[in-house]
Amino acid sequence: MTDIQTLQSVDQALIHLLQKRVALLQESDTPSIAAQLADVQPLLSDVGISEFTWKTLITNCMAMLATDTPTQPQKRSDRRQVTIVGGRGAMGKLFCEQFTATGHAVSIMEYNDWDRADILLGQADLVLLCVPLKSTAALARQVGQHLSPHTVLADIASTKVEVMQAMLESHSGPVVGLHPMFGPGVTSLLGQKVVICEGQQMSQCQWVLDWIKENGGNLIPATPEEHDSMMVAVQAIRFFSNFSLGTFYAEEGVDIERSFEFSSPLYRSEINTISRLVAQDAALYVDILLASDERRAAVGRLVDTYARLAQLIEEGDRAALIAEFEKTRNSFRDGAERSLAESNYMLNNLSRFLAAHDAESRIHESEQRSLPCVNRATKPTAKLGKAA
Repeated sequence: MTDIQTLQSVDQALIHLLQKRVALLQESDTPSIAAQLADVQPLLSDVGISEFTWKTLITNCMAMLATDTPTQPQKRSDRRQVTIVGGRGAMGKLFCEQFTATGHAVSIMEYNDWDRADILLGQADLVLLCVPLKSTAALARQVGQHLSPHTVLADIASTKVEVMQAMLESHSGPVVGLHPMFGPGVTSLLGQKVVICEGQQMSQCQWVLDWIKENGGNLIPATPEEHDSMMVAVQAIRFFSNFSLGTFYAEEGVDIERSFEFSSPLYRSEINTISRLVAQDAALYVDILLASDERRAAVGRLVDTYARLAQLIEEGDRAALIAEFEKTRNSFRDGAERSLAESNYMLNNLSRFLAAHDAESRIHESEQRSLPCVNRATKPTAKLGKAA
């Protein structure tokens, strides 16, 4: 048996053992992660497996318990007709995939499909609006004219007061506001948060909420007003802070890739957050920043804070800066232990990911060096203008 065949055989055995492990966790009084670690530390040491590697494995097993049941396609009697308005966009495509994977019948409606609105909208059990923020309220009013009384109308917009008002005014049937607190890069709803704003006839919306929970999502109830207020801090301020820092690095001409060689995983993680932001749709994030007067005012206050702290640095006022630091520390004290545990886990995972990538690169380079030399003169060359 070759090395790769042996590895595949070991992997298959591991997968079946993991299946048994998760099944045992589901059937028993689940011990804590700490309890699951306690008795294996001597064995881990004996065989040269790091505690973090094992902890990552059992943490992922525990994460699988977050779903009520393993995701299964719906029975035909439970299947719903779902129409995603904007289903070819990034988030629309994600929800199309998730609903389809669980057996629901999914249709997509785009701007040029209004001639089929009576079918796509009028016969749907759920119409989910997955369009740019600036278009959502107006679209809700337009869509509402075509819905049947039983259709659930929902949206995924990042502001809720205006959008919820538009949906409630345009549709007499069930209405619920959803705000997924994740982007299109996720592969499932497992562990993901979805803010829920109650609209009307919520009992008719319950199957949608149950679907989110059954697939591992966490529902966060909020009024539209609380949601929009909280999004000032969660989205607008954070996006502006990352955007402005990224703009500064770009203007300073910082060699980002070279800087990684001098940095900790924490720096790399922060830069990755900025890179992730600016790699996405600019219009989406600009619309989020400009969505309300409250958001614009908060950004202005943040700029004032930057200016005040920068003035202290310019003046060399060490005592004042330390006082500001201590005051800020007190505001974050309650969550300090949790934040430390979460960030350490994230950074350790990032370090292992980078180490694995480096090891893979070294192995690939070693294999390339061991290949016999090829006489380059005998190799055909691609001509300009031709497909190589």
